This record gives sequence, C-alpha cells and structure tokens, in this order.
Amino acid sequence: MESFPILTVIIFLPLLGSLLALAAVRPPQLCRWLALGFSLADLGLVVLLFFWNLNWQAGPTGAWLLAEDVPWIPSLGIHYALGLDGVSLMLILLTALLTVLCVLVSWKAIDTHVGAFHFFLLFIDTGMLGVFLAADLFLFYLFWEVQLIPMFFLVGIWGHKERLKATYKFILFTLAGSLLMLVAVIGLYLLHGAQTGQYTFLIRQLMQTPLTGAAEIWLFIAFMLAFGIKVPIVPVHNWLPDTHTEAPTAGSVILAGVLLKTGTYAIFRIAFPLFPVAAKIAVPALLALGLAGLFYAGWIALAQNDLKRLVAYSSIGHLGLVVIGLTMWNLVTLSGSILQMINHGLSTSALFILVGMLDERTGTRELASLGGIWKGMPVYSAFFLFFAMSSLGLPGLNNFVGELLILVGTFRTRPIIAILGFAGLVVTLIYILRMVQDALFGEARKQHHLWDLEPRETLVLTVLALAVLGIGLYPGPVLKLFEAPVQNLLQQTAPLALAGG
Repeated sequence: MESFPILTVIIFLPLLGSLLALAAVRPPQLCRWLALGFSLADLGLVVLLFFWNLNWQAGPTGAWLLAEDVPWIPSLGIHYALGLDGVSLMLILLTALLTVLCVLVSWKAIDTHVGAFHFFLLFIDTGMLGVFLAADLFLFYLFWEVQLIPMFFLVGIWGHKERLKATYKFILFTLAGSLLMLVAVIGLYLLHGAQTGQYTFLIRQLMQTPLTGAAEIWLFIAFMLAFGIKVPIVPVHNWLPDTHTEAPTAGSVILAGVLLKTGTYAIFRIAFPLFPVAAKIAVPALLALGLAGLFYAGWIALAQNDLKRLVAYSSIGHLGLVVIGLTMWNLVTLSGSILQMINHGLSTSALFILVGMLDERTGTRELASLGGIWKGMPVYSAFFLFFAMSSLGLPGLNNFVGELLILVGTFRTRPIIAILGFAGLVVTLIYILRMVQDALFGEARKQHHLWDLEPRETLVLTVLALAVLGIGLYPGPVLKLFEAPVQNLLQQTAPLALAGG
C-alpha cells in the first residue's frame, strides 16, 4: 500500500466518475448508477485505509501515516504533496460516506440535468478530499478554490425559488475570503524565501518561517478571515442560512457535512500552526466570537419557522463551540473539536436529509404547516427524534462526547468560558425540543398526503444512525487516531499550547 498512490486515487476517482456521468447523459439512470458506483469505490478505499490504520501511531517527528510528494513546478518550489494522518483520515471517511448518501438521497429528487448534477456532486467531492490531504500550501489553495465552482452550480441550478440570490451571496463571501488567502499565501512564500533562501509551499517547512510580530499578525488575520468565512464564524456567517435554505438536499448535506469542516480543519492544520504567536494574541477575540456564534445562532434559531433555516442556524452554533475548542489548543479540547467536526457532519446532514424528505412529501418546510407527523410517518419520526437528540447532545450519542471533551478541557484553564459554553448548549436544547414538538407531535395544522420511508431512504438514515450510535457508545478508536497528530502539533506550536493550558 505504501508504494501505491492510494491518496491520489482517492482524490481523483470521484472526478473520473463525474466525467463519465456527464458523458452518459442518456439514460439518466445510468448517470445515477455511475455516480453511485464510483462514490462507493472511493468509500471502499477510505474504509480500507481506516481499518489498516486503526493501530497506527505517529513518530515523534509527526511523520505522515501515508505521504506522496512529487516536485510539480520545481522552479517555484511547488510540490504535489499529499499527507494522511488520523485527523485527515476521519475527515475523508466522512466526505466519502456523505457523497454516497447524497447520490442515494438525490435518486428521485433530481430529475433534470441528471448527468450535470452528478458531475458537480462528484467534482466537489474531489475538491474536498484534496483540501483534507494537501501538504503543500499552493495545492491546498487550488483544491480550496475547486470546491466553490460545483457548489455554485448545485445551488444555482437545482436550488429553490431564491437560489440565484443565495448563490451570488455564497460566491461573493467565499471569493472575498479566497482572495485574502491568496495574498497571504504569496506573502508567506516570499517571506520564507527571503529569510531562508529556499522558496517552497510545503506546509511543514513554512511552519519554520521566522516572522516578525507585525508580519505574522497580518498574515494570520488574512488566513483567519478566509477560513472564518467558510466555517462560518459570526459576523461573517450571513451567507450560510440563505445558501442552506435554497440548496437542494444533497447540496445542504455537502455544505453542512463537509464544506464547513474545510474551514475548521484549515484553522487546525494551517492558520494556528503557521502563526502560533499571532494565534496566542487572538485567543480572547476568538473565544468571544465562538461564544457569540453559539448564543446568537441559538437565539435566531428559536425564531425560525422554516425547518431548513432552523437547522442551518444550528450549524453556526455547533461550529461556534468547535471554534472555542480549537482556540483553547490543548489535547482534550482539540480532540473534542475534531471529533465534533465529524459528529456535526453526521447529525446535521441527517437532519437536512430528513427535512428534504418531509418537503418532498408535504411541499412545505414551515413549522406552522406541520404537526402530527408521527401519526402518519412513525418510522420517519423515530429517525427524526433520534437525530434531533444527537444534535442536542443526549448522552450515549455522538455529539455528547465531543461537547463534553471541549467543555471539560476548557474548564481546566478558563472555567468562565466553559460555563458560558454550557449555557449556550441549553439554548440549543430549547430550540431542538421546540422543533421536535412542532413538527412531530400534536394535531396536524394542515392535512398532507404522507407516506413513510422507502427502503432507499431507510438505508441512508440507518447508516447515519449507526455511525452516530457507534461514536456515542465507543469513541475510543476514533479518538486514538487523533491523539498522535494532535500531540505532535502541540509540540510544534508551544506558544499557543501554553496559552490554552
């Protein structure tokens, strides 16, 4: 396996499938089966890596579990460099799994331009996988940009009534962040070359760049703005609720399940390690922004009548807690934050899928038009309740583990922040319970022709439920994968690690 370029295959296999799906315009069913086949093959490769590496331990130098490094543009110091550790392994597993489920969820929902839809769906899969595996900053930026184009078309073509407004807002926000990051990438590259005599984009080498205080702070701000928009961190979150509301179900799943995680992952892998001194200075501001997201999103979610918009605001709140855990930068909170990225990807994706299924049956997502769903759709309602309980952090389910690690790790050195974070989770409890009560129970406010889950839909939700339950009851193997890369990163970022305790 070490001599086979499996990381390259994992990244570009979906792209090959996307091209074949686009070429096979007729019949539409062939496009669906091609997309499903290639996404399943990709998932199979990642699962193989997962079981092969369960007992892997990184060395003291932080060596990659698997790596591929080939000079790409030697004159500019650009490498085609990929690296896999326990953190990126779990994130590419999440990406591959959700891509398969998106194909299944869209099996009947997408009936126009089927080939083009699956082309963009698998194309964005390649971009996201590349972000999680890139070990060269230029290559990372390339994959980062590749994500934007497919999402623009997924929402703009197959979205709902206000889709064009949402896509323009999405592209303007994300392009603004990308341009800031491009300037910062070039600036860091030039500074490193001027001070060391070696011009390179390799992230591990750029971490050794000797920077002055002002230069490091400005570069850190540029990177954090780019990554903060993608998370999104309040107050640069405005694009997310509109994009989620107008996106097709598969678009919302990809956006919430994976695309937002590229922002939090980039903070963990790039922004904080490259600029630890600036990150240490920014700790109070980032903690405040994380808490603001947790409370603000929860407060706004309480006022939402659109189920999809409510779940969208819940994403902002959950990721606010992840930002707090990342900012504390100690072993417990970092492990909890990374686990919470996975947890959020599973539970929130499931809620978006459930909302999409309900919309297909009733033609509405408005809580004022729902109620009494349990009577007509008991199996669907049981899944809805299960994933809602996961989202609010019920013990025994996945979100509880991640939230507990973040709050316990934070309480050790900043108890006030931990207490405020717990209070924010109480707000989450309120709006989740309101959502469940208004949608599932009571008397139906309008009469709808309802039918319960089909086998394909049951399969999708069962896979996600097993993952949620597995992590909730036995998170040990997943947390073990995070331990070595997190410890190595803590050793390389001593100033920030000391700030987090």
